[in-house]
Amino acid sequence: MPPAISPNWCDVSTLAIALVLMVLLLVLLVFGVWIAVALAAVAWFGLQFFTNTPPDANLFQSFWGSSANWTISALPLFIWMGEILYRTKLSDEMFDGLSPWLGWLPGRLMHVNVLACGIFGTVSGSSAATCATVAKVALPELIRRGYDEKTCLGSLCGAGTLGILLPPSIIMVVYAVAAEVSILKVFLAGFLPGFLLMALFSGYIFVWALLNPDKQPRADEKITFAEKLYRSRHLIPCLALIVFIVWVMIVGWATATEAAAYGVLGSLAIAWWSGGLNRTTFWQSLMGATRLSCMIMLILAGASFLSSCMAFTGIPKALAEWVAALNPNPFTLIGILALIYIVLGTALDGVSMIVLTTSIVIPMVQKAGFDLVWFGIFIVLLVEIAELTPPLGFNLFVLQTMSGRDSNYVAYASIPFFLLMVLCIGLITAFPGIATWLPDALLARK
Repeated sequence: MPPAISPNWCDVSTLAIALVLMVLLLVLLVFGVWIAVALAAVAWFGLQFFTNTPPDANLFQSFWGSSANWTISALPLFIWMGEILYRTKLSDEMFDGLSPWLGWLPGRLMHVNVLACGIFGTVSGSSAATCATVAKVALPELIRRGYDEKTCLGSLCGAGTLGILLPPSIIMVVYAVAAEVSILKVFLAGFLPGFLLMALFSGYIFVWALLNPDKQPRADEKITFAEKLYRSRHLIPCLALIVFIVWVMIVGWATATEAAAYGVLGSLAIAWWSGGLNRTTFWQSLMGATRLSCMIMLILAGASFLSSCMAFTGIPKALAEWVAALNPNPFTLIGILALIYIVLGTALDGVSMIVLTTSIVIPMVQKAGFDLVWFGIFIVLLVEIAELTPPLGFNLFVLQTMSGRDSNYVAYASIPFFLLMVLCIGLITAFPGIATWLPDALLARK
């Protein structure tokens, strides 16, 4: 009879397996293997050599199970909604509609960057799409009027990330599915942190403008209140669509998937009404949504297979028990996780960051007593930071293309907004109710 293995030895061997799988994954990614393929390959290796479970059967079950999911069907619909509106005149209309109301504030039209990104972010769900759409109109107009280029680039780079914090967000759907929490709760939890981040960005622009009056043009001529309302008329359909999507989910009239379908119909109607819908734009939006959806779904399938591998090897449980044995301060754990995600953000996109880490991190977070809905917002904010962190920050590449400036220049310009995002993470960590109050209040009776 073989000698019994002590629990400590089991923990050490399990963590050693985790280290082997992590090194293998890093090697595959460094050599340029697609993320989804790398995830599946590591999972197959782990099941084949470290368990008695046949990897082929788990491969089919994981890929089918991650795709044949009613909840995940909301993802391609929300993506398509954003793709439709990306190809309309919405960005021009937002700039024209918001600019008359902000002429009295120090910083004036630079506040349009923040508000326009916030509004478009609620219908886009994508950081890069939000940044590109608003910058396409705002950046040349602001520079033409004499605003400071560096501050304009920094504000666009930072505010563009609101596309994944203000719902409906693609990243939020991915996290909710991976962590098995309510999509609606995660959506609602994003509103107050999103508004807080917008306030921090506008507050910085306000103070910067007071300290640098020579770096902004003189105020435009005053416009009557009636003219302001007339210019803002194009904002009403977009705002009404977002309110409708969130409302039908809150009152229980529609699931997240059904609300996404309503969003697609509403975005098609807005595109038709604004004159931006034709055969070409419809086909382009459909193909763009298909490509992005297929990429995300394939990554999710590979991540599901890897999660299955980890479950059979006992890695998440061993890591959670190891963290519990260390008995760290919960805020120390959160600080360590924040640093890890910031480092990951220099090399991976947001979807990959979430699906790669969820199966390992969630048990730790639950063990430390954190709310999973709150943790979703915490991760989304860190993914936002990744969007403007070199060398792979997507918003840096977007603004580099549009401005002709080097990505390092754009990254330097966005440092104040990077620090404000870190401050926002600190605030929601110190006051978690900023994220959890709204879903708890609106869904208390459900």
